[in-house]
Amino acid sequence: MALKATIYKAQLQIADMDRALYADHALTLALHPSETEERLLVRLLAFALRVPHDTDHGALQFAKGLSDADEPDLWQHDLTGQLVQWIELGQPDERRLAKACGRAESVTLYTYGPSVPIWWGGIENKLTRLSNLTVWQIPADQAQALAAMAQRSMQWQVTVQDGSIWVSDGQQSVELSPQALKTATR
Repeated sequence: MALKATIYKAQLQIADMDRALYADHALTLALHPSETEERLLVRLLAFALRVPHDTDHGALQFAKGLSDADEPDLWQHDLTGQLVQWIELGQPDERRLAKACGRAESVTLYTYGPSVPIWWGGIENKLTRLSNLTVWQIPADQAQALAAMAQRSMQWQVTVQDGSIWVSDGQQSVELSPQALKTATR
């Protein structure tokens, strides 16, 4: 018998002063049986940080990610079907990132966990030619603090200012300071 996904609901209030974006989103997320709550909440954070101002060029959507090797964790297609954003989590290999960069206008990777420095040391030079790739590292302790906020029904306030991120659920708050490991050059 196959394990089923666990459903999480999130009410997200975003105040991103860096992008002048202020929005509310009601989201339903499926926790894949092989996925941790830490990864699920990094996915939710990635949504908050990358959601566009409007849907004139398509909406940012949760994709199949772990369930389908040909899909990222989040993506955005414009109204013609062109892939605008590809958002990946974790520590993928360079072939997956190169494939994503060939398919999408913009690729963003959010990496987290204590093994990131080792992974990054082995892959950094292989990614230099990918001009539309941006890589962010969320420090392991901050990602774990975020995971501690996991609940089946969440109400998050996400505030972004000067590159710092505050996530609050009304009872606890976490400050995140993602570090840019690679920025897109186009």
